[in-house]
Amino acid sequence: MAKLRKKTNFRQALTLSEKTMVAGKNAEQNEEIIKQAGKKEFVLHTKMPGSPFVNIKTGKESKERVNKHDIRDAALFCAVYSQVWKKAKKKKDVEVHVFLGQDIYKEKGMPLGTFGVKKFKKITVKKSEIEKYGGRR
Repeated sequence: MAKLRKKTNFRQALTLSEKTMVAGKNAEQNEEIIKQAGKKEFVLHTKMPGSPFVNIKTGKESKERVNKHDIRDAALFCAVYSQVWKKAKKKKDVEVHVFLGQDIYKEKGMPLGTFGVKKFKKITVKKSEIEKYGGRR
């Protein structure tokens, strides 16, 4: 597993197959999440702003594979802590984007915690899944 650059209090959880997921709580932590994400590691963020970046840690040298269930767990983790879910007056499904660390870029002038992504896949996390996970905030 790759080491984080400095001690932080990221949100952390495990997928069902016990892979570590780390998520930022604010723009500064999201910057740190992206800095430590490996090129071949999966990163997730909601379609809408105000979401943690979630990184599924596998480590640079690891032959450990991330499966579709790990990605689904991370998408749910991302959706539960997103502003789109927390602040919605009427709770609904949340669209989450999944991409690799190598597809993330930062251009000069982009605000803290903001990044561009070259290519991504979409996952829709259902309202019922989020509520079952504990996202009734």
